[in-house]
Amino acid sequence: MKLERKHALVLLGIAVWNVVTYVTFIKNLAATNGRPTGYYVAHTVLIVVNLGIAGLLGRWGYRALKAERTATD
Repeated sequence: MKLERKHALVLLGIAVWNVVTYVTFIKNLAATNGRPTGYYVAHTVLIVVNLGIAGLLGRWGYRALKAERTATD
């Protein structure tokens, strides 16, 4: 399957959205006090996994855009 420009833009949009929302989540998590350690561990794992997914989707989107640019040139 060949990714088109619209697919690349969707992937990049999702990646940016994940980064923005999880950076906000990090700030909110840092502001909480008095929670059990398991709460922080579980949410930190969620943050790391979702930022990893954002990085992967962003890389795929960037490569798809780059491949389309070189194919049209």
